[in-house]
Amino acid sequence: MKKNIALVAGGYSGEYVISVQSAAVIEKNIDPALYNVYKIVITRENWQYTAPDGGVHEVDKNDFSLLLDGKKVTFNAVFIGIHGTPGEDGRLQGYFEMLGIPYTSCGMVTSALTFNKSYCNKVVAALNVVNVSRSAHIFRDKPYDVKDILQQLRLPVFVKPAEGGSSIGMSKVNKPEELQPAIEKAFKEDNQILIEEFIKGTEVTCGMFYAGGKLNVLPLTEIRSTKEFFDYEAKYTPGITNEVTPAEIPEAAAAQIRAAGQELYVRLNCRGIVRADFILEEGTGQVYFLEVNTMPGQSESSLVPQQVRAAGLTLQAFYGMLLEECLSKN
Repeated sequence: MKKNIALVAGGYSGEYVISVQSAAVIEKNIDPALYNVYKIVITRENWQYTAPDGGVHEVDKNDFSLLLDGKKVTFNAVFIGIHGTPGEDGRLQGYFEMLGIPYTSCGMVTSALTFNKSYCNKVVAALNVVNVSRSAHIFRDKPYDVKDILQQLRLPVFVKPAEGGSSIGMSKVNKPEELQPAIEKAFKEDNQILIEEFIKGTEVTCGMFYAGGKLNVLPLTEIRSTKEFFDYEAKYTPGITNEVTPAEIPEAAAAQIRAAGQELYVRLNCRGIVRADFILEEGTGQVYFLEVNTMPGQSESSLVPQQVRAAGLTLQAFYGMLLEECLSKN
């Protein structure tokens, strides 16, 4: 008997468009012979499913169900396809946990922790798994001093919203006078900001997922951007960035990154598909942690689908593995 899967998309953040693109790829590649997929778009105003006949149906949030043709539809599992809040920061995870509905991503606590880049950095640094760049964490409603920040950190620095993705609101600061405008830009996206020392080197990303009783590591991807850093435009505009999979880096460095990624996956209690990003420092060969992404993009131009194909898997097989692992925990 086919399982009912709710594919949730949209969300409340600036990553809404990317989430909808990811959900379209996921929906297209979930095996219709095994699963009935209901794509539910979540916004602040409503949670809605659009049926094949064009009819729009509201989700009953009391039990996350739909009423279709007079019949109640409930779900065996949820495939979370939302980047940003509320699908990547633990909010939906907590909701589904209270309802007893299994879902494909990391749990509530892990999602909330990793979503905040500054708090995640502090935990990762304490684990002594990988190097973490020096940083400052400031809040909109608390005083901060730009001069103090410049004394604490060495330029260049990256200024980014502490909670957010797709590099929205992010800036690279090379001169002291650029810091305040970069802070103001980031505060337009979030109430918290991470200011982090720049590590010159090669960005390498590691996709991982747990399925079939083991932690599977996908081929690494090396990011070669023609821009100064891997910003929103570089991530989603074809031709600006050359993403090389498998990464063309020394095997010793690749092994170190894979080991760090796997250790973080386990120590942070991750589930489902996770992408950990690192910098291989130029000159020293040291590996630095950038972030853990618990809902990595699944659009046609995203990194994880590239890594899945490089591993010799189809997206249909990959999403099937994620769903079966999720359903086995019910």
